[in-house]
Amino acid sequence: MKVIKKIAFYLLVILLASIWIMPLYWLVRSSFMGIEDMFRNPPVWIPTRWRFENYRDALTALPFVRYFLNTVLIVCFSVMGILVSCSLSAYGLSRIKWNYRDTVFTILMSTMILPYFTTLIPNFIMWKKLGFINTFIPMIVPTWFCMGIASVYGGGMFNIFLLRQFIRTIPKELDEAAFVDGAGHWAVFTQIILPLSKPSLTCVGLFTFLNSWNDLINPLIYLNSDKKYTIQLGLRTFIGYFNAEWHLMMAAACAAIIPVVLVFLVGQKYFVEGIATTGLKG
Repeated sequence: MKVIKKIAFYLLVILLASIWIMPLYWLVRSSFMGIEDMFRNPPVWIPTRWRFENYRDALTALPFVRYFLNTVLIVCFSVMGILVSCSLSAYGLSRIKWNYRDTVFTILMSTMILPYFTTLIPNFIMWKKLGFINTFIPMIVPTWFCMGIASVYGGGMFNIFLLRQFIRTIPKELDEAAFVDGAGHWAVFTQIILPLSKPSLTCVGLFTFLNSWNDLINPLIYLNSDKKYTIQLGLRTFIGYFNAEWHLMMAAACAAIIPVVLVFLVGQKYFVEGIATTGLKG
């Protein structure tokens, strides 16, 4: 009976995994096809002719190297900004006692219900008056204040909450021992809290990387020069007014998700650990 339950469980897991992996398979399969095969009825599951030249044509039709470098620049500074600003905020909200701390935290948490698009127009007007339209500044600078690109998918407050809950699991006796030895809050933060928070920091870094890499709204709003386009804007250019180069778009999309997959594979251990242990005490 136990063997039958285990077999049924694994079959259910395989079925669910197949459902989730199907869009990825369809993307990869379409990247090796021509347009005539992509929309054939009934659908063709395996390409009759493998068109490897789709990748060459897709990556040379547009300056994707420039788009890639622009995206990497934005992502790197965004990840650094979120990690620095959110970790400092999380430490202040979890380890430093000050008046109305919990009230302030509750108010900040309530901002998570505010849709990003409600502040999109005011933000655009502000950056336009400052003269930073068609630059990367509107997508980088806000991340150093716990906001910015990550707010499209939950806000910097989500990252603060995640780090705060993890920091609360670290025994306060470590802080007290450091204070007895003459250490200050900065020393405790940099030498005790940050090293022990590596799983949670990695988790936040992966979330921010994913959100920044896949961000289309902010580059679409703030960038108007094709030399400053990101990967996502570059993919969008394959769709024209009258037709769409779907096979080239699929090939370029496959190339664009490779860095995301590699980063996730490298940080998978810490990602799972950061999610699993956040909020647990003892």
